[in-house]
Amino acid sequence: MNMIDSAKAQVRQLTAAAYDKAAAAGLLPAGIAVEPAVEIPKDTANGDYTTTFCLAAAKAMKMNPRQVAQTLIDNMTLEGSYFTSVEIAGPGFMNFRLGEKWFSDTVAVIESEGEKYGENDSLAGKKYMVEFVSANPTGPMHMGNARGGVLGDTLASVLQKSGADVWREFYVNDAGNQIEKFAKSLEARYFQIIKGEDAVEFPEDGYHGDDICELAQAFYEKEGEKYLDCDEKTRHDALAQFGLSVNIPKMKSDLARYGIQYDQWFFESSLHESGYVADTVAALTDKGYTYEKDGALWLKTSQILAENLRRAGKSDEAIEKLGLKDDVLCRANGFYTYFAADIAYHRNKFAVRGFDKVINIWGADHHGHVARLKGAMDALGLDGEHRLDIVLMQLVKLVRDGEIVRMSKRTGKAISLTDLLDEIPVDACRWFFNAKPETQMEFDLGLAVREDSENPVYYVQYAYARICTLLKALAAEGHTVPAAADADLSVLTADEEKALIKQLAQYPAVVYLAARDYDPSFINRYLGELAAAFHKFYNACRIKGEAENVLLARLKLADTARAVLKNGMTLIGCSAPEKM
Repeated sequence: MNMIDSAKAQVRQLTAAAYDKAAAAGLLPAGIAVEPAVEIPKDTANGDYTTTFCLAAAKAMKMNPRQVAQTLIDNMTLEGSYFTSVEIAGPGFMNFRLGEKWFSDTVAVIESEGEKYGENDSLAGKKYMVEFVSANPTGPMHMGNARGGVLGDTLASVLQKSGADVWREFYVNDAGNQIEKFAKSLEARYFQIIKGEDAVEFPEDGYHGDDICELAQAFYEKEGEKYLDCDEKTRHDALAQFGLSVNIPKMKSDLARYGIQYDQWFFESSLHESGYVADTVAALTDKGYTYEKDGALWLKTSQILAENLRRAGKSDEAIEKLGLKDDVLCRANGFYTYFAADIAYHRNKFAVRGFDKVINIWGADHHGHVARLKGAMDALGLDGEHRLDIVLMQLVKLVRDGEIVRMSKRTGKAISLTDLLDEIPVDACRWFFNAKPETQMEFDLGLAVREDSENPVYYVQYAYARICTLLKALAAEGHTVPAAADADLSVLTADEEKALIKQLAQYPAVVYLAARDYDPSFINRYLGELAAAFHKFYNACRIKGEAENVLLARLKLADTARAVLKNGMTLIGCSAPEKM
């Protein structure tokens, strides 16, 4: 239950009831159809909620807005409502002030909903897929994968909290050019082990990391020189399959260490082996969207995108300036391109598995691929424009002591996820990477391990641990947390107490916004604000030594803050430690 929405709804009901009463008495013109707009003012000194109904209705009534407002107030009954008073402000705003009932009910609602607090049904009945990370299985996962992993996992969680049926998926690119390059790189290192490093030239465009050397050595130790003189395809297949058999389980274990589990690891090779890529290309051909040129089969990407742009109101002249290009689906050698497989994969998501919405987490360098893939789905009649959403995330810079960190201990290249998790706690990684996707971020390695209020995850976890310590100490003195119905919550009248309850009431709206905007960093910001509100309350409102009714009411409020802190931390995959 969203107590803020409940309060807004009650303002509308009270205003509408007052208007109906005044109109029936002939004090205001009848038949004015204006929906009262309700907002929380930036400055709540003069009221907690405000409505502009009088400003909107006054013109139709041909009356002064303040006169309308006064008439409504004279005909308004607040008894039994969340509000204690309503006043006229400015040119005709009506400001409502919350009373004890709303604050008490908010604490009671959080208690009754427990772990379900914050849930909403805005996406109920919708089947969503979130595909994220999907790193090439040819080497260790790097920093971009670390960020994409958190964004995808936390986005999936807030979508679930908003009622969606969510499926997490990792797409394994175990076919195509990168696997051939992987095999050639392993082959060169395998030959070097047998013949000597100087006897075999390593391919210039191969994978140069130490991990390739380690895989080749492990392959040699297992197979010896068995694959030295066999045909190239047999050797490449054996090397690639061996490499994947090592790398993919390592990816799974690294992501599990990171707190990420998938519903499915979907293999690109299955699309080729089942004939689904060929079937998808044939479907595009049947719809007239392909043509042959230079022995290859091409997709009429430029035509598809131009059609979409015209529907969106773009002129032919503007479209011409974009320089749209077509894409190869099948090369002259008969091999399907990565784009063809990607189209088939997304067709499978919609046409075979029936997802209402598919969300992909991609690096910003893939932005040029977005319109092409959406267009291909449109061409297949799958409404990619509205059903396929791409969240583009910016790059990450690792910083230590103000200096950018570039090197990896393992590969000599990019920092790997393993390296990162060896140095930084998982909670800190998940917190810092759960930043607004479109912002380029700096990950401060020094800040991430600091144990003070400058470290945001530590600050929030400290608030939680502080409450747990308080509860334990008071329990030892015989004071246990009461049920909301047994506590005298009417004594929570201090500004800091009210501010904390208002902050607790914000949580359902924050979850809703995180899902709506595909931005789970809303949760991080909220938790920081909630921790700050708790610390202010705790420092201003003594608990130990107070009269029993005050002590128990404040203890209940502290425990309510603890529950919501844990709820939010769990949602973004961070732990809530009881001691620090």
